[in-house]
Amino acid sequence: MIAGAGGGLVASVATCPLDVIKTKLQAQQAISGQKGYEGVVATVKSILKHDGIRGMYRGLGPTLLGYLPTWAIYFAVYDGIKRNFGEKPLGDVQVIRHVYPAAQAKGYQPLSREHPWSLHLLSAMTAGATSTLCTNPLWVIKTRFMTQSREEVRYKHTLDAALTIYRTEGWRAFFRGLLPSLLGIAHVAVQFPLYESLKRWARHDSKEPLTPQKILLCSAIAKMTASLATYPHEVVRTRLQTEKRPLSTNGFLNSETHSQRSGVIRTVKNIVVYEGWRALYRGLSINLVRTVPNSAVTMLTCAPAAPPPSAH
Repeated sequence: MIAGAGGGLVASVATCPLDVIKTKLQAQQAISGQKGYEGVVATVKSILKHDGIRGMYRGLGPTLLGYLPTWAIYFAVYDGIKRNFGEKPLGDVQVIRHVYPAAQAKGYQPLSREHPWSLHLLSAMTAGATSTLCTNPLWVIKTRFMTQSREEVRYKHTLDAALTIYRTEGWRAFFRGLLPSLLGIAHVAVQFPLYESLKRWARHDSKEPLTPQKILLCSAIAKMTASLATYPHEVVRTRLQTEKRPLSTNGFLNSETHSQRSGVIRTVKNIVVYEGWRALYRGLSINLVRTVPNSAVTMLTCAPAAPPPSAH
């Protein structure tokens, strides 16, 4: 857990500028070609012009705070499922347990392959869903930090953001975007089976272990395909997390705000109708730059040197 959290912290600091750019692009609601729409280069210039280099690291605080509980929950559930549903390794051979530094705990395979990939898939999806349920409030705060406009009062720190959101919008605001986040767990359901299929295809019935180059290629293709297939959930999640629904004086959502609030289906419909289907993939290029190399390298480091036939 400590190794995973430590690796995640380093990765989050290194990739935070990319995450800020991606999140800002996802949150833009202007129609392409009209005033207010910004691409990657324009977004970077705007951030540096108005906020300086510090603007590229907005939201880093709640991100760092979120990693320790995220990895703690993830590993506890992940190992618990494998321990209860998986067979113990044969013999007294000590299994080397690898933990690789990933930018996000959700949907990753943190340990070595001492069990079939199907069990890893079940463990990863369940662990990802559990950690998402428990830590969603911190990711909402992170998204709010990254997407705050210059016209509104900026959050001073994570606690200030949490208190402000709770005071003005209530506790439900901390769980906005939860459904798209849970749907995003399907990412691993695409990535892992495709990764295994590509490795079998690359082996061509050979009993020799795959070369590092082939493992990197298989991992990169699987990760990129999974990202393309499931990326829209990130845009929908960001839109819901940034949607402000202020409370009335009696502490409840006022009728106007309640009637105008968006769900997942309405959000998708509005994006497609008013911005076009391409808006569902806004920020995809930055996301691929941020995640595909990380996933490829970590899959390579977790691959056993001479995998037993039963593991495939």
